[in-house]
Amino acid sequence: MSLSARKNAGQRALQRMGYHLPMPVVLRLLIIAAYIGVPVILGWGWLRWSRHPRERNPLAALSLAGFVFASASALLAAGGVLYAGAIGGFPFYDPRLMRIYSYGLLLSLGAFLLSIPGMWRRNLLRWHAPGLSLAMLVLWVLWASGE
Repeated sequence: MSLSARKNAGQRALQRMGYHLPMPVVLRLLIIAAYIGVPVILGWGWLRWSRHPRERNPLAALSLAGFVFASASALLAAGGVLYAGAIGGFPFYDPRLMRIYSYGLLLSLGAFLLSIPGMWRRNLLRWHAPGLSLAMLVLWVLWASGE
């Protein structure tokens, strides 16, 4: 048996056991960056916001609102993971899971739209809000596309 035939036989055996073919490297890097980047941006942004004086301009308020929405999206993701673990996982296309995905997508998209105007003027969460919201949007899209 040739090397490629053994490799294909091994991949077919993995697929029968429920494993899929490996993802492209770019997608793996994107997922790793999101799983590491989201908690870092979330903690860094809230720490920065709590330690510095509050700014009193409308663009800073929009950045804060976007960051709050993105944080809510991250909390929804963490809560969804904990809930899935508590009930033993979701069945395929479970309506509760679809609702969680839709709320998460809407929260992160709303956060991104709110944070865009805040990027035009210097403020504490100028880059944290769009970064977190975009990372959460990517995560929700990736998770939903895996369904």
